[in-house]
Amino acid sequence: MDRQAYTDWAKRAGQALIPILITLTCAVAAPAPLVVAVDTGTEMPMAGFVDGQLSEGFHKELGEALASKLGREASFLLLPRKRIAMALDAGQADLICLYLPPWLPGNFQWTQGFFPVAEVVVTDTSVPQPHTLRDLSGQQIATVLGYYYPEFDAALGQGFKRDDGYSSSGNLRKLAAGRLHHVITQQNTLDYYIKVGEKLSLYPPLVVKHYKAQCAVSPKGHVSIFEVNKAIDQIVRDRSVSKIISNYQSRLR
Repeated sequence: MDRQAYTDWAKRAGQALIPILITLTCAVAAPAPLVVAVDTGTEMPMAGFVDGQLSEGFHKELGEALASKLGREASFLLLPRKRIAMALDAGQADLICLYLPPWLPGNFQWTQGFFPVAEVVVTDTSVPQPHTLRDLSGQQIATVLGYYYPEFDAALGQGFKRDDGYSSSGNLRKLAAGRLHHVITQQNTLDYYIKVGEKLSLYPPLVVKHYKAQCAVSPKGHVSIFEVNKAIDQIVRDRSVSKIISNYQSRLR
């Protein structure tokens, strides 16, 4: 092969390699997406679904905010509640947020609490107004299947009569239909339901507790607990969390 032929061959070979090198470089440079698990039984304002896709809600905006701080794209894995722990344990999802450890047993690492939540009991005005948890002893209270309510267990003991449903919004619909008189829910969920759901005649909510929800991080995921906590610090400091909540509150006015 003479010099010119070799030069031409080398040029063609180099040109053929360019797309391959670009592809390899992109593959190396692009981090894996942040896979966020979301319970398909969740309703607004926590999560809204359209055609089997997560379209809005706290889970979506929070997942996108965390992914941005982690330098990743957010991907949402929608699962029934009973499969979430298995997905995290297997590394199919990196994390799930807006949970507490008693709700999700398993070998997961838990972030700091950061998302403010108020747990309340609402009662319709067809029955006497409860002023303390003890006033609810022996009465059916709508609860969410799989959720743990330590304050009620402590205050009522055997007098805590659960009526498990699949979601807080579903329980509020039972209340509107007159099927029960008391519902444990979150203030954000109640506010949203009052705006978009059936009309309810309620006493002022009885506040059970204020707490800060956390994220459970998979031991086999793409991100560490340190990285997620750092991202949480950032979205708290830049007020992303406050903006997510206030945006929904503004929509309800």
